[in-house]
Amino acid sequence: MRVPHRRAAALASAAALLAGFAVAAEVRAAPAPAEESPAPVTRDDENFGASCRTVVEGSRVTAHCQNPFPTTDSVRLHVECARWWDVDTDSAPVDVGPTAYAELTGRCWKEVRSAWLTHQPVEGPPSPAPGP
Repeated sequence: MRVPHRRAAALASAAALLAGFAVAAEVRAAPAPAEESPAPVTRDDENFGASCRTVVEGSRVTAHCQNPFPTTDSVRLHVECARWWDVDTDSAPVDVGPTAYAELTGRCWKEVRSAWLTHQPVEGPPSPAPGP
């Protein structure tokens, strides 16, 4: 009585082994995925973007930006607050012209979860800085 059971187990093992070989052969025969090459850096991409640093002090965020490039950069500060009821903020865009400096601020009522800046090139002359 035990002989048919062993034969069935041996046949099942052999079938699984052969199926594994067949799958391995198909995987080896499949073409390798094409590697994506990074987009080439153009001359405009190299000479763009104000250099910014962000300082978080308690619930206040300050970004200091200086633009060393000959093109104007529109910079926005985004602040995400830690508390669910605290309102996240996005500043108005500030145009930072060539060799210009800008300071952007934001705040939360309580703790700051994260803060980041976004940059966008501006066509034409920079807009005047807001007065006092």
